[in-house]
Amino acid sequence: MKHVLIIGAGAIGAYLVRELHRMYPDATLSCIERTELVDAARERLREIAGSRVEIYDRVAAVPAGVQLAVECGGHAAVTQHGEACLDAGHDLLVASVGALADQPLHDRLVAAAKRNGRKLLIPAGAVAGMDGLAAARLAGIDRVRYTSRKLPVAWKGTHAQNLLDLEKVTVPTEFLRTDARQAATLFPQNANVAATIALAGVGFERTEVSLNADPSARGNTHLVEVEGPCGTMRIELSNKPFPDNPKTSMLAGLSLLRAIRNQSEAVVV
Repeated sequence: MKHVLIIGAGAIGAYLVRELHRMYPDATLSCIERTELVDAARERLREIAGSRVEIYDRVAAVPAGVQLAVECGGHAAVTQHGEACLDAGHDLLVASVGALADQPLHDRLVAAAKRNGRKLLIPAGAVAGMDGLAAARLAGIDRVRYTSRKLPVAWKGTHAQNLLDLEKVTVPTEFLRTDARQAATLFPQNANVAATIALAGVGFERTEVSLNADPSARGNTHLVEVEGPCGTMRIELSNKPFPDNPKTSMLAGLSLLRAIRNQSEAVVV
């Protein structure tokens, strides 16, 4: 990798800068952050990668030569910078996959990728087995169900507070059963896994979602169940949080790093 553009200089963005600085000593690293945060981001990231990282507030200001743009700045970053990256001729790796539940945004990004001959890349993120799910789709899938279980406190500050009293939950409680599009719309901070499963499988409307507050949950637990002509799948994960951002699973950051590395590896798994 010669030049990677990272959109978002938060915990995941800083993690990617640090790891890419270590893995690719000769690579140029650029980062986009909101205008009001550029100076703070520059100071923080310079401590990690020295003069090899530059901070900008828009895609048009980034020097030419970017091989891959990596979004890890949240749904707003996808809306603001996604199409610009593709129009600038960059492949775009999207971490905030839940943003694609917005159908008009999804369609604009797909159109931009096609007209520029670029790719919109979706990492597995905090879930596993997406290669198997996408492969099963080729034979047809009868049913996909995604169940999310988190401690009640982990749902604080979300729409869940409007559906149940989180402080009184003493047993595992399902508070919403819906499809992936509504789940992604109502829970933008918790929607990336549901959206990834939908895109890999049968789409937003046909992907069943169950959201649960569970006092006995071991971290953020994801369960994906698939039925179809090729058989059944049951994929379950209990993820540990990212050290610098407890709202994000550690696996999400590692998944992005793997996807970036795959761009330059001779053997890709």
